[in-house]
Amino acid sequence: MSAARPERLPAGLARRIALAAQGFADPRPSGAVGVRQLRRLVDRLAVVQIDSVNVLSRSHYLPAFSRLGAYPRAALDDLTARRHAVFEYWAHEASFLPVHLEPHLRWRMAAAEQFAWGNMVRLQQERPGFVAEVLDRVRTDGPLKAGDLLEGPRERSGEMWDWHAGKVALEWLFFTGEITATHRTSSFEKVYDLTERVLPAAVLQTPTPDPADAVRELVRVASRALGVATERDLRDYFRLRPAAARTAIAELADAGELLPVDVAGWGAPAWLDPQARRPRWIRARALLSPFDSLVWERQRVERIFGFRYRLEIYTPAAKRVHGYYVLPFLLGDQLVARADLKADRRAGVLRVQAVHGEEGVDHPLVAAALADELRLMADWLELDDVAVADRGDLAGALAHATGSARVDVPG
Repeated sequence: MSAARPERLPAGLARRIALAAQGFADPRPSGAVGVRQLRRLVDRLAVVQIDSVNVLSRSHYLPAFSRLGAYPRAALDDLTARRHAVFEYWAHEASFLPVHLEPHLRWRMAAAEQFAWGNMVRLQQERPGFVAEVLDRVRTDGPLKAGDLLEGPRERSGEMWDWHAGKVALEWLFFTGEITATHRTSSFEKVYDLTERVLPAAVLQTPTPDPADAVRELVRVASRALGVATERDLRDYFRLRPAAARTAIAELADAGELLPVDVAGWGAPAWLDPQARRPRWIRARALLSPFDSLVWERQRVERIFGFRYRLEIYTPAAKRVHGYYVLPFLLGDQLVARADLKADRRAGVLRVQAVHGEEGVDHPLVAAALADELRLMADWLELDDVAVADRGDLAGALAHATGSARVDVPG
């Protein structure tokens, strides 16, 4: 481990470094946003988490909107489904990643039994030969969905979102890298095909790195994406195991590719990317998906922003504090509010189900900025209006700023 004396970083500077690494120090493009900007953003973030909840928008579309503003979602689909510059795999969770990282995840594919869920492993034992049959069908028939393998009454697995045997087999083959996702349907169903028929030849021909080298590269990538981070932050980005991550961190530190820092108030050793920007200010304005890489690690969010954030989707409605699908609102370099949002596509309305400001914020100022961001989001989602429900301490100011009548919400 490097014996260099840790640099002391003020908490505010560490926060700005983290925001810059995640793409929030740059102004949004003034012109049209296309594939080039999206590719650069995915390369910068390295991991864009996927989630099926569609009450507002599929989550993987939101990080680009948060950083770049309105853009054609079809351009992101183009990157993933046609150009295959981005591929899908289990990284942080189900995620889109730049395709050049695929070789660095092959060690995980090769060790699938150590990482996969119990029903995937159990299927090999209980139905030997079934997975091979499914692979042969993909090889012979071409791309298929899990629904194509469902025959007769729906089987109940009791776990993993109640996957049937065909889905389990496909996900096992997906985990091991034999097949990959060629695209997702409009209903978000994954379409699988042989990896060799989907990924670019240059990627397929890239030699497989030694696992230790691959983990070191993933920690290096995580460091660039985070800017400044604790050991836990660095390993969580790609869900690496502690021992392997610690070894990689030590080697990168010895090589001068990670610098030890002591961040005021963090209470844990941290590491700085030597190339990280150190902006004097951040002028961001963004609504953040609950699965955005800036906020997905809740302990990090609390440490950097003093913002306690919990996703309440699975909390009974009567027990929710802030709402169902709550997005933190970033203004400048602070998380200043949280809004429970819903895209009412039938009515053409972006509904603010509840909105709460953080303690001590200037309500009119935050409401005015949030109103502008909500209008931008509504236009991007092709919704005509913004409606603010009468719930939360920021609701009155936001209704005034948007020119919206406050609407009562049942319950």
